[in-house]
Amino acid sequence: MVEFSRHQLENGLQIIICPDYSTPMIAFDVCYHVGAKNEDPERTGFAHLFEHLMFGGSVNIPDYDVPLQQAGGENNAYTTNDLTNYYLTVPKENIETGFWLESDRMMELAFSQNSLDVQKSVVIEEFKQRNLNQPYGDVWALMRELAYQVHPYQWATIGKEVSHIEKANLDNVKDFFYRFYAPDNAALILSGHVDKDKMLKLAEKWFAPIPNRNVNKLTLPAEPVQTSFREKTVERSVPDTALYMAFHISSRREREYFICDLISDVLSNGNSSRLYQKLVKEKRLFVELDAYVSGDHDPGLFIVSGKLSKDVSIDQAQKAIWQELKELQMELVGAIELEKVKNKLEANLVYSQMNYLNVAQELAHFENIERAEMINGQLDVNHSITPDELMLTAQKIFRMENCSQLNYLAK
Repeated sequence: MVEFSRHQLENGLQIIICPDYSTPMIAFDVCYHVGAKNEDPERTGFAHLFEHLMFGGSVNIPDYDVPLQQAGGENNAYTTNDLTNYYLTVPKENIETGFWLESDRMMELAFSQNSLDVQKSVVIEEFKQRNLNQPYGDVWALMRELAYQVHPYQWATIGKEVSHIEKANLDNVKDFFYRFYAPDNAALILSGHVDKDKMLKLAEKWFAPIPNRNVNKLTLPAEPVQTSFREKTVERSVPDTALYMAFHISSRREREYFICDLISDVLSNGNSSRLYQKLVKEKRLFVELDAYVSGDHDPGLFIVSGKLSKDVSIDQAQKAIWQELKELQMELVGAIELEKVKNKLEANLVYSQMNYLNVAQELAHFENIERAEMINGQLDVNHSITPDELMLTAQKIFRMENCSQLNYLAK
């Protein structure tokens, strides 16, 4: 059970305080409710670009890193299709440095052409390294284009194409900042050696003066139900031919998501899992094979992906995977197998929540999905899932007309 308290400033900033006195450190996490899904389809990659711009200096603080390092702190950030998360850790005695730094860049960045040009070049190089020059680097871009026709999950966080970042100008950037970077579109999570009264006073001092920007929650287009099998074949200079199969599943808010997560563990969590034992170890059709859920907050994907052994065809590999999926649809998962998977999942969850920074990030994650209180419902949901539910959900999602398949052929 993760115990925390919730508060709200008049400008709309949500504040979540989670004490952990086993550490002398504090994690300071600011989560903005903006990700790649909130972008203009003609200007993608902006959420990720902002992750970089936010370290380029704010109005009153030209260098973010130096004062934090002098205070004994460290920082980082990440962007997903659903959120942008900035976090730092600092000794409890120096926590006000975190409030000073993060409030100033929430108030206003030091927008300059030089800073924009520098960060654009960094992001463009990252795009090339990640998508164009790395083996299998364009898989997710291809998969998203194939699986999504309407919802903005159809592009990856890095963006659709380099030109969108190349064309970004100061007006575009300022517009994006003032539309999404605001106290009424963010949550501040404080975890570790925190004194609640002191944290609230500091939040009032540093964040309360930032004006509410009346951020409107965007209504995103819902992805239509997929009604026919989709397939795309590409050829690339990679070591092994790979197969990717994506099935649409529910949003992160629904029970079905947790059921799908368990199904993915039954299939591929560890060397005793079904896919490894049957298709990697026994039949030697794959050199590696995995099943996982995308974890997206809106309706996402269940992915089965694997690299094929030499002389194994896409057709052989596809049929073998379908055979395993159909077994889940026809036969109940045994009680011992299901209990083993649930225990492993619970152990991983409990272990992750022993770290104050992990807890802060998980609270931020759930606050962005809906409410941070969801963090304490995960184990109850997993414990209550039955073999019947696994079978029914497998029957629902593992259908040919719900499948998008990418054949990634080695030259």
